[in-house]
Amino acid sequence: MNRLVPLPATLAPQGGARIVLATLNAKYIHASLGLRCLLANMDKHGGAGLRAQTQLREFVIGQPATRIVEELLALQPEVIGLGIYIWNVVETTQVVRLLKTLRPDIRIVLGGPEVSHETEQQEICRLADHVVTGWGDVSFPKLCRALLDGPQPLMKVIAGEQPPLDKLALPYGEYTAEDLAQRLLYVEASRGCPFKCEFCLSALDKTAWAFDLDPFMAQMETLYRRGARNFKFVDRTFNLKIDNSVRILQFFLDRLGESPDIFVHFEVVPDSLPDRLKEMIAQFPAGSLQFEVGIQSFNLEVQQRISRKQDNAKTADNLRWLVSESRAHVHADLIFGLPGETLESFAEGFDRLYALGPHEIQFGVLKRLRGTPITRHTADFGMVYDPQTPYTILQNSTVDFLTMQRIKRLARYWEMVVNSGRFAAALKLLLEPGSAFGRFLAFSDWLWQSTGKTHEFAPEKLVDILFEHLTQVRLLDPQQVSAVLLADYQASGARGRPACLAALLAGQQKSPAMPSGKSGAERQERHVSQQRALRVEIQKAAAAA
Repeated sequence: MNRLVPLPATLAPQGGARIVLATLNAKYIHASLGLRCLLANMDKHGGAGLRAQTQLREFVIGQPATRIVEELLALQPEVIGLGIYIWNVVETTQVVRLLKTLRPDIRIVLGGPEVSHETEQQEICRLADHVVTGWGDVSFPKLCRALLDGPQPLMKVIAGEQPPLDKLALPYGEYTAEDLAQRLLYVEASRGCPFKCEFCLSALDKTAWAFDLDPFMAQMETLYRRGARNFKFVDRTFNLKIDNSVRILQFFLDRLGESPDIFVHFEVVPDSLPDRLKEMIAQFPAGSLQFEVGIQSFNLEVQQRISRKQDNAKTADNLRWLVSESRAHVHADLIFGLPGETLESFAEGFDRLYALGPHEIQFGVLKRLRGTPITRHTADFGMVYDPQTPYTILQNSTVDFLTMQRIKRLARYWEMVVNSGRFAAALKLLLEPGSAFGRFLAFSDWLWQSTGKTHEFAPEKLVDILFEHLTQVRLLDPQQVSAVLLADYQASGARGRPACLAALLAGQQKSPAMPSGKSGAERQERHVSQQRALRVEIQKAAAAA
């Protein structure tokens, strides 16, 4: 849970509004694209003047529900629209419960992926007055007009209207100057997905729809001129239409000369990387481009079972090229717990991915998102999910509960030790030789048995933990381990004094802290900077040892 943070002044109540659009973000740095899409379309689809009667309010998970309700009620709204997602449904349910207790006359309208399916099973839907399922760009403004001016809608659950994309107003003018300066901006060049992977809500889409590129690029230019430098594309399949992908990449490439701090994130189809796209990607400098590559599983049988189409050979070739021939930061995803996947087959797939060298491997544990077709395997594969959000799988016919718990801990430790980018050199000692997955699982089991914790490890404590494991469990040479850990620690810019490095650090000046980076580029910058500094630090550490 995030710590409580004061709301910025621009988000504090500033007078009344007949309609309030609100949501609880996971962190302040996230700016809700969905709410801004609704806001931009209030006049276009709800009638002239509705936008002027609407205000946007964003909160952060961890803030007390009473405080959120206080700020909402201070605006004296008649309608409150709330964006509901898997990460905020529990907290938002309490907000709705309080609103309905204090002001039952205010109309509460819900929307978002979490309430677009199985509405009859959810307390928050029972508490609300209306639920808009699916797309809300058109249906929410129409509903608000009816709620304010009549005739009153008869249906509680309203299926969202899905218009052609050229009938929608683009939302990017709704980003404020504060958003541009302090937050990661979400943008979309397309909606939907042509693939049918059963664990994903996009499996319900018929295809992918691209926005008209001319007005979209004009909006990107406006954002850039206003000072935006961090862009996260939410497109499920950015490289589906290569001509569009090349044009978008060229836009950012052309501006890197005057603004080298540009950072752009894309989610790409892993087995589709034609030469035209490679030529463009290769021109981006380090620290400016990040790709999220969804592998999910290398197991052909599992892929077929969940309707995932993926050419594994092409995927491996493209990943290898991205890592070795481009300077893009590559973030690859795997999902544990898919029907029929065993611990052994997952380990094989993990080791195959690790050998390709992505900068980060994200362990995802399967979640049963509401409405996804993955439920058709529940009986045949004994799929048992946690009934509470985020509906994570607890066990299935090939992985028992205790093993699932081990993997969840492993995922947390992997994020903390490997994906953090703080131990680039030590990882070779920790994960090699042999199976990287097997090595890290052994480390994970040992760490849990030794500490009983998966959180609250300070950076210097992690250094001591790695030293203890490598020297006392793996029985590696303490002098060699100390030299490598010292190189990592100094390259990371850390300022503490791990006990295992006390003698080597004695008399040395503390290293300056590494630059924190900007928004979404922060961890990538750590990876890039550490690799740059590591060559020098390893030489120094080896000489000192």
